[in-house]
Amino acid sequence: MQFQPRSCHNEREVESKLIVQYLLPKLGYSSDNWYQEVSYGNIRLDFSTVAVKKMKNLSSCVVIEAKHPRENLDHHVRRLGHYLMKTKSFYGVLTNGKEFRIYQRSQDKLKFIFCCQGENIANNLNKINALIGKESLTKRLSTCQAVYVPKVSQSPIKELPKKSMKVIAVYHHKGGVGKTTVATNLAAAFSNQGKRVLLIDIDAQANTIFATGLIKFQFDDDDDLKDKNVFHLLHNKQIQVADVVRKSQGFNQPEVDVIPSHITLIERQSDLLKKAASAFRLANKLNLVENNYDFVLIDTPPSLDLYAQAALIAADSLIIPSDLKPFSNQGLNSVKNFIDEVINSSKEELNKPLLKIMVVLPSKISTHHKYLQYTFPKQR
Repeated sequence: MQFQPRSCHNEREVESKLIVQYLLPKLGYSSDNWYQEVSYGNIRLDFSTVAVKKMKNLSSCVVIEAKHPRENLDHHVRRLGHYLMKTKSFYGVLTNGKEFRIYQRSQDKLKFIFCCQGENIANNLNKINALIGKESLTKRLSTCQAVYVPKVSQSPIKELPKKSMKVIAVYHHKGGVGKTTVATNLAAAFSNQGKRVLLIDIDAQANTIFATGLIKFQFDDDDDLKDKNVFHLLHNKQIQVADVVRKSQGFNQPEVDVIPSHITLIERQSDLLKKAASAFRLANKLNLVENNYDFVLIDTPPSLDLYAQAALIAADSLIIPSDLKPFSNQGLNSVKNFIDEVINSSKEELNKPLLKIMVVLPSKISTHHKYLQYTFPKQR
């Protein structure tokens, strides 16, 4: 029997079809070794398993949290860590049916130790059993081998507060200065630091979605982006971030959330211009997910159009890449005027803090020693 992620359409089906009917029996847990909807103080666990009931000061060995198939698991890691600390459990499982992750509590830190796609769980059962299977855990815990029992603080453990979300736009109305390179590399760097990252492509050239591996089709009939992209987020007040967000593919480990662009953005801009609210919708909808992300990075178009306005109105801070060539340098004054006269005026109407320019970032700089010695210092 092999688990099929497509059979799960909601959280309850992930719990019943994956956890109860498939995973727990495969891991050797009988009905008296696992519990569902367990209350522990002021928290409620979806599932907890016990391999060795005689161990003291151990509420469970494995905490299992199931999520809706459309949920981003990155948004729930912090809470799982809190559960493991609170219950003194060794391992935690986080799954939405499509993705399956195992975490380990090591002292007061959470370690990410295993991940596979839902459709590959059957192929990885030996690895999963070795980590959290009942027989494997029973042997290790009974003999006190290979498992370190952490020292748990006697003081109450409080859940870490959510960090406030930072929205950074990468913008210059001159093309070819490296906006996509900066945005995608920052997204990867923040993600590698354990930050929760959302990368938004609002440029019709769609270079960011190429970079993040979301262009997998060759023919129009296979285009799965045309009906769910950033245009729909701006155009329809009912559509929210969760409705259009995708996970990058082969871009980074861990992957990042991406709101894709599309080549049709230019021709559909006239539809947005008919609605005054369009320029403000990105800002408003990002406010609704401010607890889900640490950083939002926006790759913008090289223009002064509505898409650029929407991106900059939503942003807190701005990075301006520049190759420091004459047209790029001359364009900096135009960018500043655009921010002062259009963007910050709109932000004042929304009672939002004014957009701050973080840095003019030199890009595509010649490495010739004479250029670096004589010309570059003057341009800076």
